[in-house]
Amino acid sequence: MFSSSLWPALAPIVLLLASNIFMTVAWYGHLRFHGAPLWLVIVASWGIAFFEYCLAVPANRIGYTVWSAAELKTMQEVITLVVFSGFATIYLGEQLTWNHAVGFAFIAFGAFFVFAKPLG
Repeated sequence: MFSSSLWPALAPIVLLLASNIFMTVAWYGHLRFHGAPLWLVIVASWGIAFFEYCLAVPANRIGYTVWSAAELKTMQEVITLVVFSGFATIYLGEQLTWNHAVGFAFIAFGAFFVFAKPLG
């Protein structure tokens, strides 16, 4: 599928994308189940989050051979916003507004600087 030399650079993106789907479901999926007891929501969320960790930890372990910790964290945050935006609109039925877009754009602008080569 991928050449072995590309995998360390691509693995964090693929694994963090999958990880963030689990994380978003664990953190926000219960919001549609208002009648569920809080203790049950917490236990279910922990169960889902286990799979998030099973993907996030290898993503960072593999990715750290190519990317810095700051780059990995930035990657994770940008992926989180993309996954969350889709989840909020599709699953929760929320609308993203212009101020969300502007805020996300500022985060993307910051991500650009994290990945940019240092000047000088």
